[in-house]
This record gives sequence, C-alpha cells and structure tokens, in this order.
Amino acid sequence: FYFSSMGCRDPSSWLCAPAPISITSSSSFKLEADFCFKPGFSCSINGPADSTPLSSSSTGYDSRRWLNPLRRRQPHQPSPEMVRQWVEADTPVLSHSERFLVVSYNILGDRNASKHRDLYPNVPSLYMKWNHRKRVICEELIGWNPDVICLQEVDKYFDLLSTMEKAGYIGSYKRRTGDATDGCAMFWKANKFRLLEGESIEFRSYGLRDNVAQLSVFAMDKAESRRLLIGNIHVLYNPSRGDVKLGQIRSLSSKAHILSRKWGNVPVVLAGDYNCTPQSAIYEFLSSSELNIMSHDRRELSGQKSCHPAQVFGIERETGNPLVFMDRFFKFCWTGEEVKVATGRTDRQVIVHPLKLNSSYAMVKVLRVSSA
Repeated sequence: FYFSSMGCRDPSSWLCAPAPISITSSSSFKLEADFCFKPGFSCSINGPADSTPLSSSSTGYDSRRWLNPLRRRQPHQPSPEMVRQWVEADTPVLSHSERFLVVSYNILGDRNASKHRDLYPNVPSLYMKWNHRKRVICEELIGWNPDVICLQEVDKYFDLLSTMEKAGYIGSYKRRTGDATDGCAMFWKANKFRLLEGESIEFRSYGLRDNVAQLSVFAMDKAESRRLLIGNIHVLYNPSRGDVKLGQIRSLSSKAHILSRKWGNVPVVLAGDYNCTPQSAIYEFLSSSELNIMSHDRRELSGQKSCHPAQVFGIERETGNPLVFMDRFFKFCWTGEEVKVATGRTDRQVIVHPLKLNSSYAMVKVLRVSSA
C-alpha cells in the first residue's frame, strides 16, 4: 500500500509539501493536517490475488509465523494489546482551520479472510470473525479521530457505515466489477468537509481488470476557500502484471489531474493500496512522474517478488546462475499490447503522469522497522 500527497503544478497551491514520515506496525497510512505521514506495515498476512497490500518491510505472503499470545497466556489473563511505536516528524505549522487528518487502511475483506483462512494459521479463529474485526477496525479508525478515511478491500460497507455514521461520518463506496464482492470506501467528517463532486473509476472500462478507484473533491467548512481532491485506489495485486498496475495508476493520475483543474487546480492527496514497494519502479514512476518501461521487467515492476520468499511463487530463489541473468534479459521484452496497457499507446516507451508527487515514503531510507 502506498500513500502519497501531492499538489498540482500550480506553485500557489496551499497544500504544503509533506513532512518526513513515521513508521508504525499498523497496516495503515496516516496523513495529518500538518502533513505528518505515518505509513505502516501490516502485522497480519493479507493474501488473495488482486488484494494484498505490500511493502518492502511488510509481509504479504510472508513465511514468518506471528506469535499467538493465547498459546502462552494463562487463564483469566487479559489479552495483550498491540503497542505501536511511532516516530514523529517535524511538521509545518498551519492554522487550526486548515489542519486535517487522513488515514488509509486495507482492512482485509471478510470473504477473503474466510476463503483464504490457510494464510493465517497462527491467528485464532475468533480474531478472524467479522463481528470481532469490525469492532476493532472501527475502534482503530475512530480512535485516530481522522477527518477523511480511505479503505480498501471493503465487502461489508453498510456494517461499517452504520458505525461510522454514529461517529459523525458520511461515506461513499465503489464495489469492484466482476465477481469480486469488495471495493473501496471513503468516509469523511460531516462537520468539517463538504463533498463538491465525487467520481468512481472502473478500470474494466479501460481493459485494466476489475479494480476500482474513487476521487472526491471537498471543501473545508471552516475554511471554505480551501478545497482539495482525495483519491482512493486498490491496485491489482498480481506481481507479474506490472503493465496493468502502471495502466491503473496512469489512469487514476490523469483523471485526478483533470478533476483538480476543473476545480481550480486544487491540491491532490492520493491514498490506497498500490501493491508495490518503496524501492520499486512503480514507486519511482509515482514519485518522479515518469518511467522508461523498457528498462524494467514488467514482472518485477512492483518489487513484490523480491521481498517475498521464492517458494510463494513456486520458483527457486535466483542466485548467480548465468542462465538466470540471461532469462532476465529476455523478460525485458515487452509486447505491443503490454506497452499499450502500461502507457496508453503502442509507440510509447516512457510513461508519464501530470501530477507533482511528494511521497510519504520520502524518509523511509533513514528509518528502520523492526518486527518482533
């Protein structure tokens, strides 16, 4: 999952550049109004195709087994609480009326949690049941007291909505196309933001699978001259289809740019599960606005394979075998159709997007994440 804040290229944009990020053990990203970013790493293993959030330090299909505290817990002892260590960042000082908080979570769809129970062998079944998960998810979300919430892999939207409405939020939802039951959801505080325009993207209409995205333009009620656009996306999971991932992100960025210009070049915040790592070529594309796809193997664009045990993908870990490097060379060959999917045209090798991004991962390289 990837969280990005950006402004359009208009230098007068009031949305300041993001401050250095912080790391937590949660599967979330947190953006404060003073723009302190808190990307996170999941302590559970999300797994079904097209839905797994990944990062270079997180574990999607990780082989490690998480500690089950119930195995050593004595009877009548309270369940231990997860303690998250936050690394705070210096942030610009903004007026109170201009401050806002955005969080983004992939919450693991209930259907996927049930269908892929084998991916969670050390998680007690009680903790996988939706009634329990709904309660702790809502407690987590409401506990942050965010102004805007972006969720991915939501298949129990109305269950969440009933709780979030009581906490003062309004919501919108876009279900994935095809046979999938999950989608993207966005909630915002009714007393702080007013929705000016909302748009949903069905990537199927562009030949880019069944994933979806949301774009919403808001006005801040306490600073009506302040408007912003927030996007929410769940990018295709499949690690081998980097061309589709790029196509989806390219389409989202283009539509966000058009909608931003429509409302006076308002600044843009993109949230979501991008299914790529901070060291990947896809991340490079997001942060630098362009990428020469011919310099990369489309199967390695997301960085997902290199951060997972090789046996997950049914292959041996690659070593110094010269045949391996020769195979990599041939993998760099893109078909005309793959080039079109990624860039939008068969005669284009460099993919670009029109937004000026400031990455929430900008300071990750100077921080270390430890896992128990």
